[in-house]
Amino acid sequence: MINRRTFSKAVSLSTGVAAVSLSGLQTNASAASEPGASAPTVPTITPGARTGFRTLKHVKAGVLDIGYAETGPAHGPVVLLLHGWPYDIHSFVDVAPLLAGQGYRVIVPYLRGHGSTRFLSGNTPRTAEQSAIALDIIALMDALKIDKAVLAGFDWGTRTADIIAALWPERVKALVSTSGYLITNIKAQRDPALPAVEHNWWYQWYFATERGKRAMENEKERLALCRYVWTLVSPNWDFGDATFARTAEAFKNPDYAAIVLYNYRWRIGLIKGERRYDRYEKLLAAQPPIGVPTITLDAALDPFTPAGDGSTYRKHFTGPYEHRTIADIGHNLPQEAPSVFAQAVLDADRL
Repeated sequence: MINRRTFSKAVSLSTGVAAVSLSGLQTNASAASEPGASAPTVPTITPGARTGFRTLKHVKAGVLDIGYAETGPAHGPVVLLLHGWPYDIHSFVDVAPLLAGQGYRVIVPYLRGHGSTRFLSGNTPRTAEQSAIALDIIALMDALKIDKAVLAGFDWGTRTADIIAALWPERVKALVSTSGYLITNIKAQRDPALPAVEHNWWYQWYFATERGKRAMENEKERLALCRYVWTLVSPNWDFGDATFARTAEAFKNPDYAAIVLYNYRWRIGLIKGERRYDRYEKLLAAQPPIGVPTITLDAALDPFTPAGDGSTYRKHFTGPYEHRTIADIGHNLPQEAPSVFAQAVLDADRL
C-alpha cells in the first residue's frame, strides 16, 4: 500500500477540504475526444452492478505470460487500469465498462504473482521491486503494440503508474494517481514514523517475520488476512462473500506469497533487489517529477491517506494537474466509487 513517509508528513493536515460527491453524475456517453475538450459525464451506477469480465486474454510480455481483461473498441484510445494489494482486476469490474462506453479500449492486467499471470521460466527470481512491476507493464504495452496510454491505478497500481509516468513519460498520455505520489523512497523508509502510521502498517511488520511468512504461504490463512485488510482500509464498503471470493481466486497464484513478501520486505530495506533493476531504482531514489497531465485522488476514509488538498505531494507533479478528495470512500476507490474513478480518467485525458 502507500508510502508511509507520505502519510507521516501529511498526518497533521486538516481534513476540512472540498470533497467530491458520489451523486449527481448524469448519463452522457460519447467517444473519447482530444485534450482540452469538455469531458462527457460518466453515468452514475451502483457499485457491484457487475460481477466479472466477459473474457480474459493472455500475452507473453517480458518475463511473464500476463493475464488481462479487455473491453471496448479495439482501435479506441487505450486506458490501462492497474490494481493494488490485496486486490485484483475486479477492482475495476464496474470502471472498465464505463470507460468502454466512452470509446476507450480498456486493458486490466493481473500484476505479477496475481491471478492468471505466470512467470515464463521457473528460473526467474520471484522478485517484486517497484521498477520490476513497472517494467512488466511496459513489456505488456510493447507486446500489445500500445505506444501510449492513459494510466490509472491505486495502491501498487498507483506506484506502478507513477514510475512509468516519471521514467517513460512518452508512454503516458495522462495519469490518475490515487493517493498521490507513491514512488517508494527506500532511504526514507528506514526512519520511524508517527505511532498511528506504524499502527496502520501492522501487516508490513508481520510480513517481515517468519510467522507472517508462514501465514502468507498458507492459503487459508492468507485469504483470511487479505479479507481482514479489506475491512480495515474500507470501513464503509459493504462487500459480500461472493465479491471477496471472486478476487480471492487471484491470491491462489503459486507465486503470490513470494511476490507479496518480497515487495513488502524490499521496500523497508530488509532485502536487496536484483541487480538488473539497480539502475532504475537509483533513478527512482531521486524521487523524479511527473510531468504528464495528472489527477490525484484521495479517498477520505482510507487510513493511509488523510483527507487533504494533496499539498504534501503537489511538488512532484509538474504538468497540468488537479486534485480531488472523495468523501465517504475507503482504500479500494475504483471498486467502491467506480463512476467517480472513471470520471477522473476522462477528465485527466482532457487536461
